[in-house]
Amino acid sequence: MSELSVTVIIAARPEQTEVRAAAAAQKLDYPADQLEILLARGRQPSVQRNAALRAARGDIIYFLDDDSVAPPGNLRRALDLFQAPGVKMVGGPSLCPPGATALQQAFALTMGSWLAFGPSSSRYRACGGLRPSSEKELILCNLLARRDDLLQLGGFNESLYPNEENALMDELQKRGGLLLYDPGLVVHRLPRPTIRSYCKMLWNYGRGRAEQFRLHPTLRSAPNFIPPLFCLCLAAFPFMPPAAGWLALLYLAALLVQSMAVLPWRHWLWLPQIMSLIFVSHIVYGLGFWRGCLTRPKPPPPAVSSSIQIEKIQ
Repeated sequence: MSELSVTVIIAARPEQTEVRAAAAAQKLDYPADQLEILLARGRQPSVQRNAALRAARGDIIYFLDDDSVAPPGNLRRALDLFQAPGVKMVGGPSLCPPGATALQQAFALTMGSWLAFGPSSSRYRACGGLRPSSEKELILCNLLARRDDLLQLGGFNESLYPNEENALMDELQKRGGLLLYDPGLVVHRLPRPTIRSYCKMLWNYGRGRAEQFRLHPTLRSAPNFIPPLFCLCLAAFPFMPPAAGWLALLYLAALLVQSMAVLPWRHWLWLPQIMSLIFVSHIVYGLGFWRGCLTRPKPPPPAVSSSIQIEKIQ
């Protein structure tokens, strides 16, 4: 059987000089004549990825964020999985690298906790074994898909950034496609560097999820309503009967238990920080979700698409 050709697509900013994902992609263990690396420069990642997708020649597309560092063996590991019938997408987690700051490590632990991110915590920690999955676990910074399937669906919905990949995965599954999560198919990527940037990410995730649900409602999105409902409960808490205090104690107990579960050995001093970050995650995501309920997704202006530059690295 001949090897599948692969195009690696990396979205980067126009002024960006160092693209760690491109340097790592050049070290992937794969025949050079079957590997293409495209760097799409612009200001809107979903537009950039669509432009690169139309220019790609590979049978399989490997999406990486500009800071995703993929190990050399990732391609061969993932392509073996595409041999199974019906497999349309393969992905794995984005892990925090060893050189991260203490705050970035705390963000990574928080995102990898079930209480903070639910089933999507698998995006940020390697857990379980190879399994059929969904958009809840797969993440675009480390995702492979068949090019023809993506083109048939028209690529990403550019109005839904940053949730454009979630809607596309849902559509693939509606058509009977199989999505696989492989905990061993990892990339290393630094979390946000500051609490402000972390909160901005959560706000955008919440807003994007609400906009996606409005356009493509599915039962799988039901857990995403928990943080916005939690925000409502907090707002109404002063008006609740005294017995509601037991709910607050139950939530604090859950914070404590989950934070202890994700903490590395001998890092107990981080416990208050992890508990606080999980709480902040619920609040900011929930508020972002309510914001998304009031906004209407808009496609990027034509000038954004016309300014995309595609660079062929290999």
